[in-house]
Amino acid sequence: MDLILWRHAEAEDGLADLSRELTDKGRKQAEKTAAFLRRHLPEHARILVSPAVRTQQTAAAFTSHFTTVPAIAPGASAHAVLQAVRWPGAGDAVLVVGHQPTLGTVAAQLLGCEFSSLRIKKGGLWWFNYRESSSEITLRLVITPEFL
Repeated sequence: MDLILWRHAEAEDGLADLSRELTDKGRKQAEKTAAFLRRHLPEHARILVSPAVRTQQTAAAFTSHFTTVPAIAPGASAHAVLQAVRWPGAGDAVLVVGHQPTLGTVAAQLLGCEFSSLRIKKGGLWWFNYRESSSEITLRLVITPEFL
């Protein structure tokens, strides 16, 4: 199973957290990452997206075929994200478009870090693979939009 964590791109500052939209820079970040995903994400990957406007806009740069999952909204636990993706699963790929620090906490747990969270930059991707046959987790890729 592949698990790809995609942090939303740069968003406006504002008080209504769920309503914050992407900035012009954020839209460009999302487009760069989306172009990368079009080349590399398996065709039948499930795409799960937080209900926040900025994550919806980030995912929409890639596709309109995604599922909004309230359980991965800002402030969600790493456990909630892993439950939503059914980690570890067999055979499928899941792309999660979400938030920091939640995604960083998921990454830290998957890597077995002593830190409680890792920082995922805005618009960045962390790509993990789980092999059921060996129970191994591999970090396949970490990339940010400025390197795409």
